[in-house]
Amino acid sequence: MFADRRSPSAFWLGSLAVVIGVLLHIPAFMMARAMHYRMAGMPMGTPMLCGMFCILTGAAAAAYGLLPKRAAPQGGAIRERIVAPENAPLTVWHWAAGGALAVALVVDIMKVSTLGFVIPGMRTEYDLSAAGVSVLPFAALTGATLGSFIWGALADRYGRRATLLLAAVMFIGTSICGAMPSFSWNVFMCFLMGASAGGLLPVAYALLAEIMPTRHRGWSLVLVGGIGALGGYLAASGLSALLQPHFGWRIMWFLNLPSGLLVIGLSPLIPESARFLIHIGRPAEARATLERFGSVMITRTEAWDEEASVDHSRLPPTDLRFLGTTVALTVAGLAWGFVNFGLLLWLPGELIAAGRNIGPAAALIARSSLLAAPVVAVAAFLYARWSTKGTLLVMTAITAVGVLALVLQQSAPAAAQSPLLAPALLIIGSTGVISVLLPYAAENYPLRIRGRATGWVAGCTKAGGLVCQGLGVLALVPALRVSAVAITVPVVLGLGLIARYGRETRGRDLRELERVVAETR
Repeated sequence: MFADRRSPSAFWLGSLAVVIGVLLHIPAFMMARAMHYRMAGMPMGTPMLCGMFCILTGAAAAAYGLLPKRAAPQGGAIRERIVAPENAPLTVWHWAAGGALAVALVVDIMKVSTLGFVIPGMRTEYDLSAAGVSVLPFAALTGATLGSFIWGALADRYGRRATLLLAAVMFIGTSICGAMPSFSWNVFMCFLMGASAGGLLPVAYALLAEIMPTRHRGWSLVLVGGIGALGGYLAASGLSALLQPHFGWRIMWFLNLPSGLLVIGLSPLIPESARFLIHIGRPAEARATLERFGSVMITRTEAWDEEASVDHSRLPPTDLRFLGTTVALTVAGLAWGFVNFGLLLWLPGELIAAGRNIGPAAALIARSSLLAAPVVAVAAFLYARWSTKGTLLVMTAITAVGVLALVLQQSAPAAAQSPLLAPALLIIGSTGVISVLLPYAAENYPLRIRGRATGWVAGCTKAGGLVCQGLGVLALVPALRVSAVAITVPVVLGLGLIARYGRETRGRDLRELERVVAETR
C-alpha cells in the first residue's frame, strides 16, 4: 500500500504516537465533568505535556514515512503514457475512492463550520467580548487559507494520496484543542487545525479529477463535492445540537480524533495518482493502479509527442493562458467565503441574541441544511448533462438570492419573518457553489499545476472568511443586514467574471489541456 514511500513503518508508528498524544489529554477533560467541562484556568499537567511531545514527534515521523522514493532514471528514451478508456463504465474502485474522498471533504467542511457553534460557549467560559472571541475563527481561517495553498503545492510535488494522509494525521493531533485551558492556546491550536484540514479539500478534488473517466468526471466531482459541503455543515450543526447540551463546546474539537482516523482507515481505497507515480519513476505501481480503474499504460521508445514532452513544473496558475479563469474563480471563491464564513458563521450568534438557546439554534440550522440536500443531485445532473459553466452561474445566482432574502428578513418585522427562508437559500446556494467551484477549477488546469491551482481557489474560499473575521477582531462587524448588502457586490461581480472568462469543460478530456499548452508555448 505504501511501496512508493520511504518508510511505511515510520508513517504508522508516527500516526500511533499522534493518537496516543491525543488520548493523554482526555483524562483532564473528563476531570472537568463536575463543572460541565469548563477547563478555563486549569493547569496543564504532565500527561498533557507528554501528549504534546508525542503529537509533534509522531507528526514528524509520519511526514518522513510518506516521502516518495524516487526510482533510478530509466535508460534510453523509454517513456510511459496513460491510455484511459474515457467512456468506460465506473468500477467498484471508482465508487470506493469517491466515497473515501467524500468523507475527507465532509471532515474539511465540518471543522470550519463548527466554529459558529463553539464560539458562544467559548465566549461564555472565557468571558470574552464579541471582538475578543473573533480572534479564534480568524486564526482558524488563516490556517485553513495557508493550508489550502501549501497542501495544494505539496500535492503536486509529493503526491495526492500521501499529502492527504499527512493532513489527516496532523488533523488528529489538533483534537487537543478541546482540552486547552486558556483562550490563547485555543487560538494557536485552531490555527493548526485549520492548516491541517485545509489540505483535504484541494487534494481530494485534484485526485478525483484524475481518476475519473471523462464521461463520469463531471457529475461524480460535483456529487462528491456536494456531499462533502452539505455533509460537513449538517454534521457540524447536527453533532452540535446532539452533544453540546451534554458535554459543552469542547467535545466538538475532540471529534477530530475519530474523523481523522476514519480518513486514514479508508486510505486503502484511495489511490495515488498514476501520473504522479510515473513522474517519480515508479511505472510498476502506476500500472497496477491503472488496472484497477480500467486504464492501461503503453511504453514507447520512439520520439515522444508534444503532449508527453510538455513540462509544467514551473507553470503557475497565473500564466496568461489561465489568467482570466484564475481571476474569475478567485473572485467567486472570495464571495463564497464571505457568505459561508461570514454570514453563516454569524447566523447562530444572531439567533441566540434573538433569544434562542444553542440547541434550538443549531437544530434550526440543521433543518435548513436538510432542505439543501436535493441541490447536490440537481447540481451534479446539470453539471454533467447541461453545462459546467452554466451550473456554476446558476448556483452563484441562488446564493445572491439568499443574501437578498437575508436582507429582507432583517428588515421585516419579527412576526412576518420566515426563520428558515434565508438560512435555507444561503445554504442551498453556498452548497451548490462549493459543489461546483472546486471541481470546475480542477478541470481547468493541466496536471502539473492542478494541485496548486485547486489549492489556490480553495484558499480563496477561506480568505473571504478571513476578511469577515478580521472585521470581528477589530470590532467593526456591521449589522447583519448591512453585511448582507455589502456581500452582494462580490457575488454579482463573480457572476459577471465567470460569464466572461469561464470555459465550458463538460465532456472535455483533461489531456486536452496539455495539448493546448504545448501548442501555445
